[in-house]
Parts: sequence; C-alpha cells; structure tokens
Amino acid sequence: MRLYDTARRTVVPFDPGPDVSLYVCGITPYDSTHLGHAATYLTYDLLIRRLEDLGRSVRYVRNITDVDDSILPKARELGVHYLDLAAEEVARFQGDMAALELRVPDAEPRATEAIDGIIELVGKLLDSDHAYMTAGTVYFDISSFPSFGQLSHYSEDQMLKLARARGGNPDDPHRRHPLDFILWQPSLPDEPSWRAPFGVGRPGWHIECSAMSMAEHGETIDIHGGGTDLIFPHHECEIAQSEALTSKPFVRHWMHSAMVNYEGEKMSKSLGNLVFVSDLRAKADPRAIRLALMRHHYRSGFEWYDTDIDEGVAMLNRLLAAAQAQAGPDPAPFAARVRAALDDDLDAPRALEALADLADAILSGGTDTSAPDELRALGALVGVNLDRPVAIGT
Repeated sequence: MRLYDTARRTVVPFDPGPDVSLYVCGITPYDSTHLGHAATYLTYDLLIRRLEDLGRSVRYVRNITDVDDSILPKARELGVHYLDLAAEEVARFQGDMAALELRVPDAEPRATEAIDGIIELVGKLLDSDHAYMTAGTVYFDISSFPSFGQLSHYSEDQMLKLARARGGNPDDPHRRHPLDFILWQPSLPDEPSWRAPFGVGRPGWHIECSAMSMAEHGETIDIHGGGTDLIFPHHECEIAQSEALTSKPFVRHWMHSAMVNYEGEKMSKSLGNLVFVSDLRAKADPRAIRLALMRHHYRSGFEWYDTDIDEGVAMLNRLLAAAQAQAGPDPAPFAARVRAALDDDLDAPRALEALADLADAILSGGTDTSAPDELRALGALVGVNLDRPVAIGT
C-alpha cells in the first residue's frame, strides 16, 4: 500500500506492523452530520477495511470534542447545557455513521473525560519551559520547538491568516509570539471549569487530542487522520506539544481528506448550504450515498450536486442486480483491480470503476458461478452490502 503523507508531501509506502494504531479527529458535536463528515470518515473506513483485508489488525480511535470554543457558544445560543447538546448531536452522528456502515471506533474518548490527563500534560509543559502562563492563561511557546511548521510547511503569514480564520487570536497581546497557542484558559462565568494547579479553567482545543491519543495509543501513532482544515492549526499544534513532551515522533504517517463544496460554493453553516446525511437518508438508500461519495478521491476536493445521489442510486441498482445473477466472467482480474486501486493512495473512484465493470460483465453473461459471490465479497471490502434489497429512510 502507498499513501500520501502530508508532512512529506508525497505518496510513500505505508507498511506498518501487524497491529496498526489509527487516530482520527472526530466531531465537535454542535450540529448535524453533513457530507463533509461523511466523506472524511468514509476515507478512514476504506483504509481500515483494506488493511484488515491485508491481514492487519487496526485499533481505531476517534475522539469527541465535547468542550471547546465552538460548542460552548452554540449551547449558550440555544439555552441548553453543553453536554445535553453534545449528547443529542453525538446520537445523531452515530446514527448517520451506522447507516453508512462506517466502522465503529474501538474507542471514542471525550475531551471532558480526559481532563486529568490534560492537566498533567499542561503541567509538564510548564515545568519543561515549553509553556508559560500570562493573565491566567497557559500558552505553548513555539520558540521552544524549532520544527514548528513541519507538517503544513506553511509560511508564518499563512499560519497567521489561518489562525485568525480558524478560531485563534494571534493578536492577543499576552502571547509572546502571535502563533503561541492556548493550552489552558480561564472559563467564562457560564462555561464549565475544572481546578488545576495553574488555575481554574478549561483546556485549549489542541491539547485535548494529545491527551486522548496518548491515553489510547501511547506516545507514537502509526497514522493520524482528519480533514485538510485540521492541518493547521490543530495538527501542527498537536505535533509541537506532543513531541515537546516525549522527544519522540508523535505520528509516523499523516493523512488528510479534502473539503467538500456544494454546487460551486464552500459548504458551510454560515452560508446555509450544508447537505445533511439525515436528509439524504430520507431520499435514498445509505449505500447509494456511500457509492456517490466514493466517486471522488479523498485528496481531491469536490463539488457535490443534488444530482450526485442519482449516480449513487443507479450504481447501487446495477450492483444489486449483478449480485443476484447466476454466473459471470472470471472475477479474479476485477478483484485484483479493486485491491490495486485501494493500495494506490486509496483510489476509491478506480476501485468503484472495477466493481462496476465486474457488475456490467456479469449482467452481460458468463459461465463462472463464482462471479456474483466475488462481487458481493468486493462490495463488502468497500463497505457496500449487496445482500440486502434497497431501503430508503434507514
């Protein structure tokens, strides 16, 4: 298998040991599951399935960020407790993921359950002079970590621009450097708070994932994933604080999935053009949603059009019809193409093309009675169960 590595900026061999540790940044549960979420987690689902097909055992950890600067204002706006909001949206998210038949993580830690570990890490960073405290807030000192920027390779101007756009405050006068980031901060009166040796407050966003990943996977992870919007600042900051603590590589391989746009515009809550998985499920079989998303490579940002679901429905119907046939051609070359595509930087569109070609060949006739069985097996490899009839609203 060869996968693109974000830090190395090229496709490289990915050949881990028999037991693979995978950490993927999960949701901040303050809104419904949209297609961007679905596309991201589908990427890692396909990766897990192919690694298992290769004989590897994968331990998959996906966190829930249930306290940060996004969920707290939303809870305040709605007049609900932030954990009640989180519970409602997590349940909706898990229902959508189950409908799409995405693998359930082996562990799904929550930031609010990792506070003791977070406090311990912040204390160690302060003790080792990688962090400093000003006006009740603990900041990570990026000058203490010379390789800051090793993941994104962005210029300082790019980092500052992205920090402002993605919830940071580089103009804060209490920071020694505009890119120093918060590890611990005082809570507002209506926000949750915890007691720590460095003050009553709550954690910054980035330190949460370091604490949760270390608790679940130890100091080094085989592969860490998320969307490209997390490369900076989130993942860059994770590297800095984690490697400052351990002096060991935090991640062996970085993997990021690109963003999804909607009919020519960025898909965002502010524009009101989010495409929710729950809405699509009311119109089409979830397997059709999955197939429609697989038409796009995970590293290629793409446009979603309302008609895209029709492509997924048509593909599902072809696959189901072929799976019920009695015979077809020799399926071995098609199976080899599916696996070769997945091994080539998780090329889902090419894998889907090979699957469709096998279905078409089966529908054209043949004498190999193993062909429909192999089609169903390949469907299972890419997470599409071809043993069930079409169902809508599931």
